[in-house]
Amino acid sequence: MEPVRSLIKNSSSVVTPLLELRGVHKSFGANTVLNGIDLTVHTGEAIAIIGPSGTGKSTILRLICGLIAPDQGEVYINGNLVDTEDIQEDSYGLSIGMVFQNAALFDSLSVAENVGFSLFEHSHLSRREIYRLVEHKLALVGLENICDRYPSELSGGMRKRVSFARAIMDDPTAKTQTKKVLLYDEPTAGLDPVASTIIEDLMRSLREQQVCDSYIVVTHQDSTIRRTADRLLVLYRGSVRYAGNVSTIDTADNPYVRQFFSGSIEGPIQLLTKEV
Repeated sequence: MEPVRSLIKNSSSVVTPLLELRGVHKSFGANTVLNGIDLTVHTGEAIAIIGPSGTGKSTILRLICGLIAPDQGEVYINGNLVDTEDIQEDSYGLSIGMVFQNAALFDSLSVAENVGFSLFEHSHLSRREIYRLVEHKLALVGLENICDRYPSELSGGMRKRVSFARAIMDDPTAKTQTKKVLLYDEPTAGLDPVASTIIEDLMRSLREQQVCDSYIVVTHQDSTIRRTADRLLVLYRGSVRYAGNVSTIDTADNPYVRQFFSGSIEGPIQLLTKEV
């Protein structure tokens, strides 16, 4: 099999990727979480990052959206070397939206105030204009006439979709319109199979409607991997152990892939106790 580094980086040889991590390391105290990670994200891609709990998947998302900075390595946006803290400034033609595992809605705010939060805080739009945009984003995720509700009045699946609407909210008056990458952290965790299918279909639909250009999903759920992703990275102990297409996972002879999808306790993956 071709080396992991080569598999990941060869995809960037044709066009400049939207987002690229090169040799990224991250530690928390004595705990090494990421150990030389390479990742490229091109326009139109849907990438799943999988692996056992505690192996650094969510850390990659937090690093990409600028919540933390790498200890070593480089982050590129549209081919430009950037400081991780600048990612959300849109100055490189990329907007990043994050959908957190628990939806992370403000309980004291209405649905409309949650979805339009960034515009209420940072734009010069009127309240009426923001509400119009909120209603449009909610319609895109299949939710209408719920602007005045509060998170406590919504089901788990509805809260997830509200968080999707918030992640895709942009200021239409911005001087430059940027490309958009969405980051999903366990978007179907805790949902029943029907609600999971709704969320999975929504993820695909948003990309097909060009609401976002690409997305990365961290997940443990088999159906979410197969129904939402085209490309797969298997992470274990801070390193990428496999990179390939989702369509080949049932025939891959990689021991990490085989153990993960079979759920076997026999193999190179050993239990980790703390998610990072």
